[in-house]
Amino acid sequence: MENTKDLAFDTFCKLLLHIFISQTEHTSRAERKRRDSFGMFDGYDSCSEDTSSSSSSEESEEEVAPLPSSLPIIKNNGQVYTYPDGKSGMATCEMCGMVGVRDAFYSKTKRFCSVSCSRSYSSNSKKASILARLQVAGKPPTKKAKVLQKQPLVAKLAAYAQYQATLQNQAKTKAAAVPVEGFSWGNYINSNSFTAAPVTCFKHAPMGTRWGDISEGVRVEVPNTDCSLPTKVFWIAGIVKLAGYNALLRYEGFENDSSLDFWCNVCGSDIHPVGWCATSGKPLVPPRTIQHKYTNWKAFLVKRLTGAKTLPPDFSQKVSESMQYPFKTSMRVEVVDKTHLCRTRVAVVESVIGGRLRLVYEESEDKTDDFWCHMYSPLIHHIGWSRSIGHRFKRSDITKKQDGHFDAPPHLFMKVKEVDAAGEWFKEGMKLEAIDPLNLSAICVATIRKVLADGYLMIGIDGSEAADGSDWFCYHATSPSIFPVGFCEINMIELTPPRGYAKLPFKWFDYLRETDSIAAPVKLFNKEVPNHGFHVGMKLEAVDLMEPRLVCVATVTRIIHRLLRIHFDGWEDEYDQWVDCESPDLYPVGWCQLTGYQLQPPAPQSSRDSQSSSSKQKKKAKSQQYKGHKKMTPLQLKEELLDGEEYSFLQGASDQESNGSASYYIKQEP
Repeated sequence: MENTKDLAFDTFCKLLLHIFISQTEHTSRAERKRRDSFGMFDGYDSCSEDTSSSSSSEESEEEVAPLPSSLPIIKNNGQVYTYPDGKSGMATCEMCGMVGVRDAFYSKTKRFCSVSCSRSYSSNSKKASILARLQVAGKPPTKKAKVLQKQPLVAKLAAYAQYQATLQNQAKTKAAAVPVEGFSWGNYINSNSFTAAPVTCFKHAPMGTRWGDISEGVRVEVPNTDCSLPTKVFWIAGIVKLAGYNALLRYEGFENDSSLDFWCNVCGSDIHPVGWCATSGKPLVPPRTIQHKYTNWKAFLVKRLTGAKTLPPDFSQKVSESMQYPFKTSMRVEVVDKTHLCRTRVAVVESVIGGRLRLVYEESEDKTDDFWCHMYSPLIHHIGWSRSIGHRFKRSDITKKQDGHFDAPPHLFMKVKEVDAAGEWFKEGMKLEAIDPLNLSAICVATIRKVLADGYLMIGIDGSEAADGSDWFCYHATSPSIFPVGFCEINMIELTPPRGYAKLPFKWFDYLRETDSIAAPVKLFNKEVPNHGFHVGMKLEAVDLMEPRLVCVATVTRIIHRLLRIHFDGWEDEYDQWVDCESPDLYPVGWCQLTGYQLQPPAPQSSRDSQSSSSKQKKKAKSQQYKGHKKMTPLQLKEELLDGEEYSFLQGASDQESNGSASYYIKQEP
């Protein structure tokens, strides 16, 4: 059933008879004298304050103590990551003082040991958002950014880490209830003429599959804020502009006057279909600014609303139903171990917000060792999944379930597409291109390290793997995060070569020959491209997958078939992330407001200015280095890589907005 309905003339006339009947039993005699025969107020004493959809926090910003500058620099005498040529280097994190292998540090600048320290450094220097500042030393570094610590440094950091964890926990408890100070999606979109991705782009979000044809021109009943009456009254407004869940509304009767336009969440409790006031006994009162514009408001509304569209009468019920989530607190799941991506651990659902789960690892006694993800994330599975496919699993020291904990039913988890591995299939040692889960802005040269059951693959990034395979990661064969050899070249994406590989520009043909390896067959990859509806420049709310509890203001900057390049507004491009168009970590504008989740606003200008000029110079030099190399044409790539096999390539234009069925490669019939 579609989500809007036509207001037939005869039906609407019947509604008006109810709309304008005054509630005499609830009003005083003086108040009744001020009404006309339709129960509409005709007297106003004063003008109410202009309203705004934005809200500001009353919480004062907490100051986070800076990291002590007297931390000693220690020497690394443990495991060393080495290049193929045997070289290695050291670096000191400018945020927390930890020392480690330079090329295991985060980003191209190598100034920080992790994305947490990078963002905290920038945010602390200019007193930016609290949540961004809290990511300093409260958790161990990831495997890729591993630093080896001596006891003196650990001892000095212990007290500070405990203090940071306390502040972080306090922030988490109030995160869902505290609005973003000074940020309003409405003002942000209006002042910059931005467009937002429609709700229909997000099938996993509330109303994503039930949005219907809600569009500009739809009429609704909303509270009338241009009124000095002591009781809450309503008036009819039309949608002027849609931005995700948010709608810019204009009261009927204002015509082209936008002075009292306001933003409101369509799924909020204050928006109703036309006719709701009649059935609920609420008065319709024209705004004070235009009360004398018409003498016959009934005739005006009949003329304006005949043939118009409104929300269905059960719209609020549908919203409520779409925000019911099957995962409950105390459910046990298997989830990726954030410190060792090659294995999973048991975690317990601590809270559910908008379908996002805060999972606490079962062995965490103080419940601070947590992980955030969506309930449809490919990173969580039912208990027993790891054993069933042969995936590494960290056994818990807890021998039996704690009271009240129970296993989440297997049917709650997202099902992967079935594959046929009986014929030609992926094999260990095959080369491919993959999004690096520890640096989501990069697509890297990768190798299949192990083939698991049910179509799952263990993959490693060439040139940066640990000897024990502890930094391998698991992707399904149908994952949109793995690509055939040559994908980046064809679609004009910078491919990240293996660390230490000196033969640039990187050529797959030479690399395959040097490593005596073969490319994974093109036909084994997922080439389906849905009609996703995204376009370059659209705004949305996106999870920072390097800090997955943060949901940020973001923009789609590139589209390559089903792959989206997500930019976090206000941050450098090096923080961009490649995300699939159907990722459950993308949300419509207004999702945080609807669900009560904390939205991270764009980084302030001061934070952007604080980012070092040396970083920009290095990035520019790197960019010029790649631009100076001659790229192979798709034909040359075909001849070199496929060794005579007849394939032609679909050239992907830069920022291609591909919607609909398509493939990256088309095999020519003989």
